[in-house]
Amino acid sequence: MTTQAVTEREAQVLTLLADRLSNAQIANRLHISVRTVEHHVSALLRKLGADDRRALAEFAVRHRVGVRRLAGLPRPHTSFVGRAVELDLVRAALEGSRLVTLVGPGGVGKTRLAVAVAEAMAPASGNRGGFVDLVPVRDGFVGPAVAATLGVAQRPHQPLSDTIVEYLGDAPALLVLDSCEHVLDGAAELVAAVLAACPAVLVLTTSRERLRLPGEQSVPVEPLPVADEAVALFRDRAAAADPRFGAEPGTLARICARLDGMPLAIELAAARVAALGIQGLMTALDDAVRVLAGGRNPDPRHRSLRAVIDWSHDLLDEAEQVLFRRLAVFVGPFDLSAATAVADAGDAIAVANLLGRLVDKNLVVLLPGSGRWRLLDTIRVYARQRLAADEWAAVRRRHLGWAQVIATAIEDRLGANWSDEFDAVVDDLRAALQEVPPGPDDVAHRLARGLGRLTYARQLRQEAVDRYQQAARHAPTAADAAADLDAAADCAVVTYRADMAFELWLDAADKAGQAGEADTRAALLSRAVEISCRYPATFAVAIPHDRLRELHREATASASSDNSRTVAALAINAAWLAGPPSPDQALAERALVAARAAGDPVLLWAAIDTAASMYERKGHLQRAHELARAGLPLLAELDRSQPRAGATVRSIHYLGGVLAIAVGDLPVAIGAARAAATDPITAEPMALGSLLVPPLVLSGDFDEALHHADALWHAWEAGGRAVAGRLWFPAATAALAHGLSGNRSGFRLWRNRMGNLAGPHNAYRLRTASSARFADARMAVHTGDLTDAAAIVDDAFSDPAPSHRYRVFAQAAAAELAVVARLPNAHRYLDRAAELATENAWAAACLARARGRNHRDPGALRESINGWERIGARFEHAYTVELLEHG
Repeated sequence: MTTQAVTEREAQVLTLLADRLSNAQIANRLHISVRTVEHHVSALLRKLGADDRRALAEFAVRHRVGVRRLAGLPRPHTSFVGRAVELDLVRAALEGSRLVTLVGPGGVGKTRLAVAVAEAMAPASGNRGGFVDLVPVRDGFVGPAVAATLGVAQRPHQPLSDTIVEYLGDAPALLVLDSCEHVLDGAAELVAAVLAACPAVLVLTTSRERLRLPGEQSVPVEPLPVADEAVALFRDRAAAADPRFGAEPGTLARICARLDGMPLAIELAAARVAALGIQGLMTALDDAVRVLAGGRNPDPRHRSLRAVIDWSHDLLDEAEQVLFRRLAVFVGPFDLSAATAVADAGDAIAVANLLGRLVDKNLVVLLPGSGRWRLLDTIRVYARQRLAADEWAAVRRRHLGWAQVIATAIEDRLGANWSDEFDAVVDDLRAALQEVPPGPDDVAHRLARGLGRLTYARQLRQEAVDRYQQAARHAPTAADAAADLDAAADCAVVTYRADMAFELWLDAADKAGQAGEADTRAALLSRAVEISCRYPATFAVAIPHDRLRELHREATASASSDNSRTVAALAINAAWLAGPPSPDQALAERALVAARAAGDPVLLWAAIDTAASMYERKGHLQRAHELARAGLPLLAELDRSQPRAGATVRSIHYLGGVLAIAVGDLPVAIGAARAAATDPITAEPMALGSLLVPPLVLSGDFDEALHHADALWHAWEAGGRAVAGRLWFPAATAALAHGLSGNRSGFRLWRNRMGNLAGPHNAYRLRTASSARFADARMAVHTGDLTDAAAIVDDAFSDPAPSHRYRVFAQAAAAELAVVARLPNAHRYLDRAAELATENAWAAACLARARGRNHRDPGALRESINGWERIGARFEHAYTVELLEHG
């Protein structure tokens, strides 16, 4: 088989082909479309000269194509000495238990052993999973740290742990969590979720204490045996510091015994051999041990380790000591500019020189190839203890200033390659805000605001809400606080927390009022009203219209007449409030004119959405569809990193997709759904499934549709079962896909799921809902089971909901059912359905078929066939052709 170079994505696809996964399964695993997978498979067949998928799979297995190093796994720059027994013990433990914890004191070598285990065992699972360093991670951020290592983006309305579990799936993988002791609860919670949902994933953790989870097997990591492994480690590290090093084994054994066989202590001591010689080292070590005799720590190994660190610290000159203890402020890796900012110890050249000396003395670690340094956790804690209170406060303030500057710099680079730099410093950005006292603080305010935007752009949107609120608490002025709360509300809307957004906008309006900014107050009040009118289904408890009208009056009274944006916002709300549940037509058209004059894409889309909603509820689906398509160019004007744009981007994609479905334009609907899948705001199973499942089913692409339907349902359950209204038609069409494929049990499963969407107190709503009646009517026509035909037809024409979006499908399918069941009033149902079917190409083709059956008219059947062909409805086309051919 000849080969050409494959891309990284093709290599990933090839690796999954080796696991005999289908295109749909590969698409789900890689979070790409099935069509994209098909493209990659075709490219691989061409590049590798393979005849079929089987040959590709065999090639992948034979050459281990696509297997990469475990994500996050450190590349040690020193040899792994000893630990052969422990290595075999841990590997055996992982064969018998899915959770193994390496337990031991700090500095004993747990991390180095975990790296060796991962290097040995990860290739067996294709290096799936990751090695996660939890040292810089604080409480509540274990999930983001794991997600960053795995390359998993948080999805709105889904707990991050569920996203991680979904990514790991049921394929073999190794997840290593290093240094869990300070985030024990968070680590245990995430590990429990992974073990429960991912049956083939192995978890290895290191900690100073067990996670205390069921089934956990702990492996104690003891100090090195002095006579052999400890001496071998000392000799190896001393030779690295001084190639001429030589000493008697007995002498080295005595040194290692004084160090209790602790690897970190041995390495620190060995690094001093070049400067002190073996005798000088022994003398200095004796002094250090005597100084620390009688320490309060009950663990003698910790006393010995402290002795070595104290001794190493005391050998530093004053400048080295100052820099060393000030570096304790960093919770993660830092670069030279960061160290210079917090050190207050001269220019970058001077700090670089000091850093080099600290690295030589093994108190600071240089991360190879990264241009960054870090302190081991034990060393960092020690250095922090050397800082007096006043010096610590000054260092924290410089750290805060550095964090604000770096956050601003990264924010300025949004849209370019910024995410890796952000991921490298985010733990320190968070830590810099932790000890800032409450109240106005300009630096903390700018950092919190910048961190809000950065976490939003990094798709950590729930954290973004909190960061903007934190910014408001540190805001130097009421106007700044209003802007921060406004941004927090925008983030809340994107995470489906409209109730929170409503209250945040009211709080922001109060702040704007305190600042004397009347137009800003009017705009914020208007935003609260607008979101309540446009997205009522996202509120747990609907806001009474009387309250909305009162807020609108307040906004109107506060606004100036020469502010075009405020005028447009008020006009949009006036249209909604004048005619609930459907906006008033004249006022909606007036709002469109005002929004166009304002030149704001967010306001313009709100006006388009208002007018489109009005036309849709009047039954003018084509006009609503035209308006939505006219708004698509606005997507290019919206900055995805700005929270204000988020809800608008999502709404444009969603309304464009569902209105394309509502008019039966299946190719446009599928294209809209796939476009939404590539947008960072809407690239999630909920958004993709709700838009893509219906047109795929209506087109006859049942397998891909059901793949996305299952992902949609799991995402809805994981996200707390909110915004159920968007799932009605996808669930109905998923049921229909099963039914038309001959899977009666699948049909019943999804029809029952529609009952879950309706809730226990909405039996009437479920019975009359157009989505449900559409599935029932089309299924009855397909199977010929006409037992409930009369009730289905009657209910389909009795839906009390104001929207015509899916009623057109239900009435067309029900009219055909009336014909097939030979109901007495079948012709009247045909006439009633025809009133709306002119707005929907699918319904028009369905009614043409129904007329052909009713009047035995081949011409009407041919008209139906042509209609199905125009919109790409392959199943219905084949079904109708068969009717025509067999009478």
